[in-house]
Amino acid sequence: MTSQHSRSPGRPTLDAVAAHAGVGRGTVSRVVNGSPQVSRQAREAVERAISELGYVPNRAARALVTRRTDSIALVVSESQDRIFTEPFFAGIVRGINSALLPTPIQLWLAMAQSAAERERVEHHLTSQHIDGVLLLSLHDDDPLPTLLAERDLPTVLGGRPARMLRPGAQPAHFVDVDNADGARQAVEYLFDRGCRRVATIAGPQDMGAGLARLAGYRDAMRARGVAVNPGLIAHGDFSEESGQARMRELLAAQPDLDGVFIASDLMAFGALRALREAGRRVPEDVAVVGFDDAPIGRQAEPALTTVFQPVEEMGRQMAQLLIARIRGEEPAAPYILLPTAMVVRDSA
Repeated sequence: MTSQHSRSPGRPTLDAVAAHAGVGRGTVSRVVNGSPQVSRQAREAVERAISELGYVPNRAARALVTRRTDSIALVVSESQDRIFTEPFFAGIVRGINSALLPTPIQLWLAMAQSAAERERVEHHLTSQHIDGVLLLSLHDDDPLPTLLAERDLPTVLGGRPARMLRPGAQPAHFVDVDNADGARQAVEYLFDRGCRRVATIAGPQDMGAGLARLAGYRDAMRARGVAVNPGLIAHGDFSEESGQARMRELLAAQPDLDGVFIASDLMAFGALRALREAGRRVPEDVAVVGFDDAPIGRQAEPALTTVFQPVEEMGRQMAQLLIARIRGEEPAAPYILLPTAMVVRDSA
């Protein structure tokens, strides 16, 4: 990185703009930083000088004035494979990007799954580099929220953290979908279409989404007066492979199951493969409902009945909540919960 003194002579400076416009250096600085405390005449002179000289504000110098870097980080605690292949992550990024477009804020993406990645990311998560952090796919033992609180960096989580579902938990700023209600809708739907032995393949229990979707399954069972049978509950990790493996296990242990709520569409895609292998017809023998409304669900055979979650809206709201916190605005509620909806296709 070059210092101010070693800058190439061809690059106009703030002082050069001030001299060209016939105003003081402070006036140029106020115009560049959008201050209203400048006369219209002085602003026009500075803007004309900037245009004629081709001056480009130095972000580092501007950061010294505004105490802002105009950068935020999205930190995802997953492998590159999952981030770049699962539609959920792409939807979140699209939503975040749409919220940032009207602002000067830049987004940088970091993956923090391995110890080496985590160390590198932690080194960069300071107010010298960024103004705030979005955390996604957070697991319960992740130390990042505590670290960021200690560094006084505004943070917004994508998804309610698992620890928040426990009594007496510290509040956190987050945006999530109503996972428990979505799961309840799915299980109610299976009962309404005549299923009697409804199983579930739950997500990871160290993640808020995994916990809440399993809680919704249990709530729906109890609401129907059906005892929750631990033998009908399997645990996956949201991946296609785990869905296939857990479905095989459920069929072996509970051969009379006739419906299954699966906590992600990717797991449901794997489960459909296991059901085909076992010679079970979907939905005639076993009705299947997923969760996500991912593109893979429409391509499944049969097309997957699922729970829609507004992923892009989740990303947009995460970014907007973080921008508000960076500006020092405290929202009325520390979190936003978005509704889900059933999408009925052929698998149930």
